[in-house]
Order: sequence, then C-alpha cells, then structure tokens
Amino acid sequence: MDGLTSAAAASLACDAGRVEEIDLVASAGALDNVVVALREFIHRSGALRVVAVTPDSMVDCPRLAPIEVTTQGSTVALPHAIELDVDGPIEVPSVVQPPPFEVDPAVMEVRSPIGVLQAMGDAVRAMANAIGPTVVVMATFPTLPPEHALSITARGAEPLVYALGEELFELDA
Repeated sequence: MDGLTSAAAASLACDAGRVEEIDLVASAGALDNVVVALREFIHRSGALRVVAVTPDSMVDCPRLAPIEVTTQGSTVALPHAIELDVDGPIEVPSVVQPPPFEVDPAVMEVRSPIGVLQAMGDAVRAMANAIGPTVVVMATFPTLPPEHALSITARGAEPLVYALGEELFELDA
C-alpha cells in the first residue's frame, strides 16, 4: 500500500474515548476492484452508502467520503475520488437512479413508483453476485423524510432483506 500512507486519517470509531487512527492509502491491493465497483454502484444508484462483506474483508463505501477497507486486523481508508488501476474489473449492474423513497415509519410503508423498490433490490443482489457468491452487499438509499433511510441487503439467492430504521422485512423475489 504505497503513496499516500499516513496516520492523518482518524477513524470514525472511538473506543472508551480513544480515537483509533486509520491509515490513508492509495490502494487496497486485491480489493481495489471491489472498491471501484462499489464506488461506481453508489454513483449510478444514488445510494448513500454501499457495504460489501466477503469471508475475510469488508469494504465500506459512503457517498463522497473516504472508503474504508477492513481485513483481518487492519482498516485503511482510500480517498473517494482516487483513481485505481484494476485488473479484472467487476461488472457493475445497470441501475437507474430513483428519486428518494417516500416512507412512513409509523406504518412501515415505503412508497415508490411501481417496481422501483424491487428493481433496486435486484440491483443490490446483482452487485453482490458480481463480487462473489458468498458476498453480502448492503446499500442504503435516501428517503423522505431523510432521517429514515432505507437499506437493502442481498446475498446470493437468499431473500432480499429491507430495513427501515430498526425494522427488518423480506420481499420474495
């Protein structure tokens, strides 16, 4: 991990008042292709955050913020806009950016044009499958009102899991 290595990037995690520092790097090595794919997916879909969890790593890609890559015993950050040269890029699914989902958390209702919620779920599933068969991908999308973001999680052929706040529900494919 060359180039921009520094201890200047502080993590968001605090442990008993202690701030852990995360190295700012110019590459995540073998995970660069996952970083590039998630970053492209977030911009195509309008998601607020996309996270991919593999058996031995996690890549957390928030919109326009540093991308954190965690492997056993190590977390590093990459600048969001950094260009990465990847061999074997991951194919990012085609997705049309929807307007924010209208939600009513009191009755657990999500309103969107017909088929949009399922289409976004299908896109999250396609992203997970493109990275690998056991990969879990969670994407969080903007809503109105904005304090109740909607998350969609997918792994393989398992049912999609939707979360609105702390409430989880599944929709069959």
